Amino acid sequence: MSSRRDSGQFLRRRIVGLGTGSANSCCANRDWCSGRGDCSRSALVGRTVPRVKGVWAKIKGWVDPYILLLFGMVALAAVLPATGPAVQPVELATDLAVALLFFLYGARLSADQTLQGIKHWRLHSLVLGFTYVLFPVLGVITAFLTRPIIGPELAAGMLFLTLLPSTVQSSVAFTSIAHGNVAASIVAASVSNLLGVLLTPLLVTLAMGAAAGVNLGTIRSLFLQLVLPFVLGQLVHRWLGGFLARHKSVTSKVDRGAILLVVYAAFSAGMRDNMFSRLSGWQLVALLVVCCALLAVIMAATMVISKALGFSWPDRTAIIFAGSKKSMASGLPMAQIIFPAATVGILVLPLMLFHQIQLMVCAQLARRWSKLPPVEDAAVTGEER
Repeated sequence: MSSRRDSGQFLRRRIVGLGTGSANSCCANRDWCSGRGDCSRSALVGRTVPRVKGVWAKIKGWVDPYILLLFGMVALAAVLPATGPAVQPVELATDLAVALLFFLYGARLSADQTLQGIKHWRLHSLVLGFTYVLFPVLGVITAFLTRPIIGPELAAGMLFLTLLPSTVQSSVAFTSIAHGNVAASIVAASVSNLLGVLLTPLLVTLAMGAAAGVNLGTIRSLFLQLVLPFVLGQLVHRWLGGFLARHKSVTSKVDRGAILLVVYAAFSAGMRDNMFSRLSGWQLVALLVVCCALLAVIMAATMVISKALGFSWPDRTAIIFAGSKKSMASGLPMAQIIFPAATVGILVLPLMLFHQIQLMVCAQLARRWSKLPPVEDAAVTGEER
């Protein structure tokens, strides 16, 4: 009885010690609290939180948290898709969000800066050549070769992503990190996006034909939701451009919120059409391999061709990052308008996956190149670095 009573008192002291943080109550077990008397609940939380933050920092180093949000919206649409009376409000909100998105694009991009930058015409012509010539050619070849493996819908999605404009923010950011020609990167990516509003729908019509479902109604929607808001944004740039430049965090949240809504609407439509029943795990694995291979080919092409044409290393850096990327921010809203609602969810999967892969690869390249010695001579090549 005495031993049971002693054991019970010991346990009570241990429990009280956990709640109060008493050093003498539990430090008999030195392995558990490291002998510092810090085994209280607050101390445990204090040691756990930094570890969790460290793990999250490592995840952010490899995976864009926004990508996690996008796939979170996919999961939400899979569990709670917009159905019945909710369909029309969601579609209306999506249309308005897309129009706002392209209005902000137009208001942020400076036409004057773009016209001045066109003086460096060789660099910009090469970036446009990669974006709207080589990429689409690779897309046609990739779609043809991979159709039996990943299926016609994912193959069409691979072709669609190759027809999109380049990114602006990430291209400029990676060029800056790598000590490249930031001004050229800004202009090259901006010109790509300016032209993409018109060129991408045209290329989709030419390359994808009936699969795109382009008709007079689609053209009208493209004009009202993409072209018109973009032009209006350009017209008010002189008044809003400075404000938007000073409040980038606000405009970024609007951009990302609009894209999240587009993803939810697209995948809700796909769920209503039993989209995921048409996909297998092997198809998704094969899609991952295809996206990696496409990015490897286009990045190798930008590196080899820009060097062969005698561009300086800073210029080549801008060409590599602007010429090898595709814009998810432009692609998702365009897909929502161009393609039938039931097929959009599958068609944008390659774009979402490719976007994450390009961010991971380009981030590592930018970090590596940032550690190289600065270039003094504009004609210095990559080998001399």
